[in-house]
Amino acid sequence: MRDLWPPFRDFFSSLKLTIVLLALSIILVFWATLAQVRLGVWGVQEHFFRTFFVLSKIPGTDIPVPVFPGGYFIGGLLLLNLIAAHFARYQASWKKSGIALTHLGLVLLLVGELLTGLWQEEYSLRLDEGQTKNYSESFRISELALIDHTDPQHDDVFVVPEKLLARGRDITAPQLPFRVVPKAWYPNARLQMRGPNQGGDPSPATQGIGPRIIATPLPLTYKMDERNVPAAYIEVIAPEGSLGTWLVSEMLVEPQTFTHAGRTWSIGLRLQRNYKPYALTLLEFSHDRYAGTEIPKNFSSRVRLTTPDGRDDREVLIYMNNPLRYAGLTFYQAGFDNNDRTTVLQVVRNPSWLIPYIACVLMGLGLCIQFGISLFTFVAKRRTAQAG
Repeated sequence: MRDLWPPFRDFFSSLKLTIVLLALSIILVFWATLAQVRLGVWGVQEHFFRTFFVLSKIPGTDIPVPVFPGGYFIGGLLLLNLIAAHFARYQASWKKSGIALTHLGLVLLLVGELLTGLWQEEYSLRLDEGQTKNYSESFRISELALIDHTDPQHDDVFVVPEKLLARGRDITAPQLPFRVVPKAWYPNARLQMRGPNQGGDPSPATQGIGPRIIATPLPLTYKMDERNVPAAYIEVIAPEGSLGTWLVSEMLVEPQTFTHAGRTWSIGLRLQRNYKPYALTLLEFSHDRYAGTEIPKNFSSRVRLTTPDGRDDREVLIYMNNPLRYAGLTFYQAGFDNNDRTTVLQVVRNPSWLIPYIACVLMGLGLCIQFGISLFTFVAKRRTAQAG
């Protein structure tokens, strides 16, 4: 082991490794920038940066193979290289204190980006004036919701993530008296009504509005002004037999219901929800424009924050650059809709949001200290030379 340690240390603390990793990161960023036109911001993050390897499918197959190191791989090696080089070459001295602080800030910056990629969550909250919600919704991820409406006091909700629907396997749970069988999953689809004399293959759906609708699969879109609208055919199978097959989609707003064992259920596909133990009510939305133009000057939302136990019951004004921070979440004013009667809030959870700020402060302080020490040493040497 002692014989293996020096080559191991020399490799990971090597300046050549640093240069190679920086060159790979430049290529990765350039490649991702070109791919952003095709994949969009979200697709580029998942495909290039928040992965250990960039995958590409073998032509003519659906088999993915690694073709280039991803952001996690390059960033992890850069972090290891920086720490190894610091301990291999750094000698404790007040003259090197600035370099130590700068390196510490750089390490925190890399760690902060990793934690942000792992922990950050982003949701959207749409509120009409007078409306109250205790949940926000995902921008891109869907879920299948099976809701038991039998009890007039409350609903029992069971949700299935879209990842499980895409696998096509039977879904069972103790809370459900039946099996849920995904028959088909379309990550993006267009729905249109069948004409009275329109032929073609019959719909796989046998219940609800599905038999009157044609679901056409579409290619995934990654444009910033477009979003994928998934759809699926779901069969519900009870112990006594099939209860039918439903077409579900976010485009189908009206609930589709069925009964089983004396209980009333609804089935539908919706954006993934994130429930919280408090609620927001939109009291008033304001949209200010510059005089004589339609150019937005400011838009703000006056909301009421309430908790079931009554500990919090207050009004908050959310506007540009003035978000609401509460219970680990940040509510930003993101947009508006419905002729200025609907506000759109972006809800972000990022436990590591302070790390980049701390890292930048440490790096700036370290550089100032190091340049200050160098300047002080230079001035002292010059004065000594002039005095001599």
